[in-house]
Amino acid sequence: MTTDNEKQLKKMKVRMPPSPTGYMHIGTVRMALFNYLYASQHDGQIVMRMEDTDRERSKKEFADDIIDGLRWLGLGWDEGPYYQSQRGEIYKRYLQRLLDENKAYWCFCSQDELEAQKQYQMSRGEAPIYSGKCFEMPRAQAEELIRQGRKAVVRFRGSKKKIAFNDIVRGRIEFDCSLTGDFVIAKDLDNALYNFTVVVDDCEMGITHVIRGEDHISNTPKQILVQEALGIEMPVYAHLPIVMGADRSKLSKRHGAVAITEYRRQGYLAEALINFTAFLGWNPGTEKEIYSMEELLRDFSLDKVQKGGAVFNPVRLDYLNGLYIRQKTPAQLAELCLPYFIEAGLVSKEGQDYKNRQTAEIIEPGFLEKIVAYQQPRLKKLSEIVDLSGYFFTGQLDYDKDLLKWKDATLKEIADALDELINLFSKIETGDWGRQKLEEIVMSRIAGFNLAQGKPEKDRGYLLWPLRVALCGQKMSIGPFEMADVLGREKTLKRLMAAKDLASGTSSAETLFDN
Repeated sequence: MTTDNEKQLKKMKVRMPPSPTGYMHIGTVRMALFNYLYASQHDGQIVMRMEDTDRERSKKEFADDIIDGLRWLGLGWDEGPYYQSQRGEIYKRYLQRLLDENKAYWCFCSQDELEAQKQYQMSRGEAPIYSGKCFEMPRAQAEELIRQGRKAVVRFRGSKKKIAFNDIVRGRIEFDCSLTGDFVIAKDLDNALYNFTVVVDDCEMGITHVIRGEDHISNTPKQILVQEALGIEMPVYAHLPIVMGADRSKLSKRHGAVAITEYRRQGYLAEALINFTAFLGWNPGTEKEIYSMEELLRDFSLDKVQKGGAVFNPVRLDYLNGLYIRQKTPAQLAELCLPYFIEAGLVSKEGQDYKNRQTAEIIEPGFLEKIVAYQQPRLKKLSEIVDLSGYFFTGQLDYDKDLLKWKDATLKEIADALDELINLFSKIETGDWGRQKLEEIVMSRIAGFNLAQGKPEKDRGYLLWPLRVALCGQKMSIGPFEMADVLGREKTLKRLMAAKDLASGTSSAETLFDN
């Protein structure tokens, strides 16, 4: 008999076996990632296999979504993708073999009969398992009924022995197979079921290690029984802890978990999702929490995968994503954010030029880079760039004049403050325009306020608050000097003059245009 250590020395081969019955979720990513890391560390191979035997729920769009998502995350494979729905003849051959060897049989019991039997057994405190009634039917009789078109399923002849195996994560696991009974492995010869198809495929594809979620532990004894009946060597198993919500219940959308496609659409970075997913059940045993793929390939170990449930924390995902966003250069971040500006209708592409869709102005090189560089510290996901930066693209700012007020200042005082800013900024040549120059001039002026005029030196808001509102029309934004740097001299002065007119009562918000 081959020992686990001898299996480890063989050429390792794992599989990524998603079920395309829905869009890819974080659990599928975790399974794929751990298989990818483990195989890569041991110079093994990875097989991509779509387990789509559920014909009613499996759809091509889900399979395509899974493949596209794994590629985006950088989780590749060496073989496949194979589709179980296209491997029917292979399963049929193995099913026939079990029938011929009397290790499986046709079962003609109706659902009503099976339900009645189940209720009777439960009323007696017994495990609800199939009685084996149809196993006693002569094979010739069963085959004749099949030829006549009688509906039947294929049942595997179970065992009453105990089965044990060593799990890399959980250690020794033992099952009493007498509680399993004779289980169904196919609806008919053309429709094999999961616990049969995975055994056949793992054998045919040379799988040595099966790394999957703990929800499959209950399937393992059935699969081992089928392996033994077919003379197939048992692979090494590693069952990963279930992914749970903060309330320790099964992970669902209400916990913040959505399809990977949605995370991608919202602007989560692939490397952030990989880092986040790696810690769903794995702990390196150190304080280090930021890992690149190269570092994961170096440090990951199934021996450090915990047995208890892994908690999905969307706040931590946002935190990690923000860290990875801040690692991007302005040019990289501008390229990543551009699709969100376009989707929001702020930017359009005409020929070789990108234009401000609202003002029809050509967007000069560096404009988007400046925006994203200033917003970078505030971003948790790329999609937030639109709400944070829309005022840079608008041709009209719409806000109430009272928003310009700082503390108990009158509108007359605000108008005077804006006039002072206009005078200061008008003296700056276009070539000298920039955040540092603007800050130097304004802060110098604030420091020189005459206390006798009622403008304390410490009260920066006298100039800075109306400057901020004049440039963005809202309470929250990046710093006013950063905004002025992005807008440039001409637009900044126009917005300041429009704000002054609004505060003075000589204009209204509807006339605050940049052109």
